[in-house]
Amino acid sequence: MNDIRRTILWVIFGFSLVLLWDQWQVYNGRKPTFMPSAQVAHEDAKKQPVAPEAASNGVPAAAAGGASSTAASGVPAQAAPAPASLKVEVKTDVFKAVINSDGGTLARLELSQYLDQTSQHGLVEWFKRLIGQPTPPDEVRPVTLMEDGSPATRYVAQTGLLNPDDKGPHFPTHLTPMRLKDGPLALADGKDVLEVTFESEPQGGLKYVKTYVFKRGDYSIQVKHQVVNVGDQPRDVQLYLQLVRHGTVPGTTMFGTNTFTGPAFYTEEKKFHKVSFEDIAKKKAEMPPAADNGWVAMVQHYFASAWLLNVPGSEKVKREFRVADLGNNLYSAAMVLHLPQVAPGATQTLDSNLFAGPEEEKKLEALAPGLDLVKDYGIFAIISKPLYWLLDQLHNFLGNWGWAIVALVVLLKAAFYWLNAKAYASMAKMKAINPKIMEMRERLKDKPQEMQQEMMRIYREEKVNPMGGCFPILIQIPVFIALYWVLLSSVEMRHAPWILWIKDLSAPDPWFILPVIMTATSLIQTWLNPTPPDPMQAKLMWIMPLAFSVMFIFFPAGLVLYWITNNALSILQQYVINKRLGVLGDPKKK
Repeated sequence: MNDIRRTILWVIFGFSLVLLWDQWQVYNGRKPTFMPSAQVAHEDAKKQPVAPEAASNGVPAAAAGGASSTAASGVPAQAAPAPASLKVEVKTDVFKAVINSDGGTLARLELSQYLDQTSQHGLVEWFKRLIGQPTPPDEVRPVTLMEDGSPATRYVAQTGLLNPDDKGPHFPTHLTPMRLKDGPLALADGKDVLEVTFESEPQGGLKYVKTYVFKRGDYSIQVKHQVVNVGDQPRDVQLYLQLVRHGTVPGTTMFGTNTFTGPAFYTEEKKFHKVSFEDIAKKKAEMPPAADNGWVAMVQHYFASAWLLNVPGSEKVKREFRVADLGNNLYSAAMVLHLPQVAPGATQTLDSNLFAGPEEEKKLEALAPGLDLVKDYGIFAIISKPLYWLLDQLHNFLGNWGWAIVALVVLLKAAFYWLNAKAYASMAKMKAINPKIMEMRERLKDKPQEMQQEMMRIYREEKVNPMGGCFPILIQIPVFIALYWVLLSSVEMRHAPWILWIKDLSAPDPWFILPVIMTATSLIQTWLNPTPPDPMQAKLMWIMPLAFSVMFIFFPAGLVLYWITNNALSILQQYVINKRLGVLGDPKKK
């Protein structure tokens, strides 16, 4: 039993060192040594120049060919060279957007109320200044969700028309030049709605009119699509709504976890369905079947974008879901809508919504069925959702996310009080009989079989279960993992202050004070626990808190605060139990 424990502890310790070294390499701007992330894997793709046709032709490829399409297949031919694109800047209270007149594509989107701070003052910056090394000034700018840039940053929302008849004429697409209609481009004071309209020239007998409707305080942009038949023949037409994004995903955290980044789909039949960039590249992506409901999204940490079709009458519109690898580290996810036939002189109108903003659970639930699922809660989502609800209620009462985390841990410790009491009582009994175990091991160190039998006899006589302290804790592990994901995925923690120097619960403690406190609480817990009979195990039990404390330097302050609170309450409960049973301190020194 002891040999197995020793082996497990050494494996954990060794793996922790590997993770720590990898993160230290990343922190210093170098490649991970042992576990290169997807971000590093795509480094070569980011350095290569992207061919314009590969970057822009992805939507029709996805719409025409599905997961196995290439960028070249299904691209509508242009009747004449396109004129120079017009970049239209639009500003509201929550957005600063740039719309490209080619197809009316949303080419850049800044979230004005969410800031992206590139550096923060802390111990590292102070040390650099102390030794005379220059440090870049703080640069605070809005979060850029979408950007029509290099393959490393490209992220756009595109729409257009498709002809179901491959041999028929081409209709206006996201490549088609469109004319901006006169009107305001900024949300004026006292106004709640801003409309920006683009109109194409007729192509294939159809004219495409696209209107963005921005609303004050709303991250859901209404997009109106009008298909006008200016020809003399009825036309069958499809409308595609697509998101094109780079395939670079963030590196994993210390525990090898991170929230999902990539395309996601939802239908009532398939429910929420994520598709990894890796599966798309390998042509192994499993797509939801065609349906008369659902949406398509691009998901990342804290923020998401999604094409929604949730207006009255949209349930009658059949939709197909497709993805494509466009090359150069670019991927597309599309929803293709089958519109009714458009008669000569008639206009077919369809309203959609483009959500682009923070993953605030309550607001996402109100927008569309299942949209709240873009907030990644990991494998224990069924536990994470009620935990987030409770955390949110505590925040509403206390008014501070840091104190809400503390209060939540207090409630969880109270809920598991009796389980923890049994675990700590078992550990206290183990601590009390530890001198007997140590004396017996020394006496029978040359007789391992007899030693094991004698150890089992002592356990029986003292009515001690060596695993009694483990089982109650194992039951709680899913709850604490679920809480970890709640704190990791909640955008509300982003730039949320706690007290004094903690200005952002989602960022590491800039002065490393919380990790130091975390180390102290871990060492106190080690002192309160029974000393392992094996001297090597005993040393390892003191080394491991120090090793893990270094890892916590890179953890968000909110997560470290959660662990500190949990440790402090555990120490208090364990101290009371040990004092009641008379086993405080090291029994060998009594």
